[in-house]
Amino acid sequence: MAKSQQTFNKSEKEKKRLKKRADKKKKMDARKAEARENGKKGIEFAYVDHNGHLTDTPPDPSKKIKVDAGSIEISIPRTMPGDEVEIDPIRKGSVSFFDSSKGFGFIIDAENSEKYFCHVSGLIDEIVENDKVTFELERGMKGMNAVKVTLIKAS
Repeated sequence: MAKSQQTFNKSEKEKKRLKKRADKKKKMDARKAEARENGKKGIEFAYVDHNGHLTDTPPDPSKKIKVDAGSIEISIPRTMPGDEVEIDPIRKGSVSFFDSSKGFGFIIDAENSEKYFCHVSGLIDEIVENDKVTFELERGMKGMNAVKVTLIKAS
């Protein structure tokens, strides 16, 4: 005689599935019975009052604030004529390393001692290590790069 394909685990899963279905049916019947006894309420509403809080009563129209849509600004605030701050884009520093055969090096900023990458394509004058230079910063792929590098004084 062949062994039954119904294992203990399968039968337990089937019992759980049937029990879940029966519980769901009981809950649905209970909700229907409650609706018949109390009557249908329908959809309950939530209102937002003039302060932005949720309430169950409609808001008072006299407290409503009228906002002009044109007065809403979604941008960076404009600077006023007196607020302008002059930032000198030209920085000063010294060449800490430069390999002319490979065409790159590093410049240390005199103000904040930050080290910036410098490529031969960003040079205006020829530079070597320990030269004093002026430069501008430009965002590169891996950080800020020194560009428009000009020689102040050779070492």
